[in-house]
Amino acid sequence: MKTEISTDRNAAVELLRKGEALALPTETVYGLAADALNPIAVAKIFEAKGRPRFDPLIVHLPDHDWLEKIAALPASDRQLVFQLGEKFWPGPFTMVLPKREIVPEIVTAGLKTIAVRISAHPVFAETIRAFGKPLAAPSANRFGRISPTMAKHVLDELDGHIPLIIDDGPTTHGIESTIVAVHDAKIDILRRGPVTSEQLSAFGKVDIAKEREKISAPGQLPSHYAPKTPLRIVDDLKSFAPERNERCALLAWNPVKNDERFGAVRNLSEKQDLREAAANLFRYLRELDELDLDLIVAERVPGQGLGAAILDRLQRASHA
Repeated sequence: MKTEISTDRNAAVELLRKGEALALPTETVYGLAADALNPIAVAKIFEAKGRPRFDPLIVHLPDHDWLEKIAALPASDRQLVFQLGEKFWPGPFTMVLPKREIVPEIVTAGLKTIAVRISAHPVFAETIRAFGKPLAAPSANRFGRISPTMAKHVLDELDGHIPLIIDDGPTTHGIESTIVAVHDAKIDILRRGPVTSEQLSAFGKVDIAKEREKISAPGQLPSHYAPKTPLRIVDDLKSFAPERNERCALLAWNPVKNDERFGAVRNLSEKQDLREAAANLFRYLRELDELDLDLIVAERVPGQGLGAAILDRLQRASHA
């Protein structure tokens, strides 16, 4: 199969209608999309990614009207779900809710819940509205690898596995959506992302879910978003000393001048802006990974707000 990079959204819609899986840009990362209500189409996502079937997928909705067609909202949670949807949709925010029978088992990995969101990306939004049905769309990369924030990253990962990549330049947020479970009028954060716990606390009690043995939502595996090169997080860069003949790269948070310990340096944000750092994270990880060095050293970023989501990705990337 030859993979084409294009801007032709009509071609994307035609392929989706034929039951194909293809890459689309979202505001977070590039997604690998297929008809969420067609189990054969969804199976092509798992095949292209090499994704284990026990890991559920996020389903993107064309609009708010689709929410109750695929999710069965408990009466006790309806008001909170609608408030969160009104505030954060469209946007990088996913809710895990009880599913309806219309959703194929392969999408939810046999769980009784479904993860749903509405994308704010204009290309994704236009494509899904033209398609007219929900799309399952995890990140468009091989399973466990660094998520793609540019069309070229998708091609590097999935060339020959999918027919089409729709290119709309770099993504905005650069990390995947925040995932929450809403139950008993409470909000559990299952995966940190661009919508922070501080923002969610305005809507009620917020808990951060601890790592679980059983997967309950996408992106919960302890090892994920990983470069091929080993990655180590350090609190104090001054105390880091390479092993003898060890070739190292640095993913920096603090300003760095010439440092002979590192063969390459990428600064997440010269202004120490967490939004810019999140947008650059996966791209810089890929660039350092491609240098084929022995170790990537990542400076710890502040753990507040969006920094918590960046740290989550770095910790999973270092969990090999």
